[in-house]
Amino acid sequence: MRKLTYYIACTIDGFIGDPKGDATSMFAFTEGSYLEWMGSDYPETIPTHGREALGIDGENKHFDTVVQGRASYQLALDIGVTSPYGHLREFVATRSLTESPHPDVELISDDLVGRVRELKAEDSPLGVWLCGGSTIAGELIEEIDELVIKTYPQVYGTGMPMFGADFEPRDFTLGDVRAFDNGVIVRTYTRKR
Repeated sequence: MRKLTYYIACTIDGFIGDPKGDATSMFAFTEGSYLEWMGSDYPETIPTHGREALGIDGENKHFDTVVQGRASYQLALDIGVTSPYGHLREFVATRSLTESPHPDVELISDDLVGRVRELKAEDSPLGVWLCGGSTIAGELIEEIDELVIKTYPQVYGTGMPMFGADFEPRDFTLGDVRAFDNGVIVRTYTRKR
């Protein structure tokens, strides 16, 4: 069975976006050794147009599939990109879009958990990346096997939490921790089952 990994950026106080969901202030930290690490260790998490601009052409190392929420996908649509992760199989969880803007982007309008379970059951050496956002992370909490949390040295005070749902506590085991000279810390956790 493949892993579902919630690979997400957040502030020190655990927000993945401001109250409107905007996280663009975090982009300022995507530089130097941290950007090099992303490009070498998680190249598939950099949008296709960003990979091209940065000269990143490495193979996917962790994921061959991405699942994201409608708001996350909207960031790409706002700049005219209809397939932001064309180097991956793309799925967008949405109830508002009725037709995909791109033939390679599959919309999931109902039974998100069931569809993710199907993706996890596929035979592949690479996993499934949960890109965001908060609401679908809350819906998929039982399916999440791993957290890769990129903590940026900012405090929002209020905003969009990592998980947008009420649920019982879930335990994870801390694995790798990396700190970068720009203040970003990346922690990897594995789900205790």
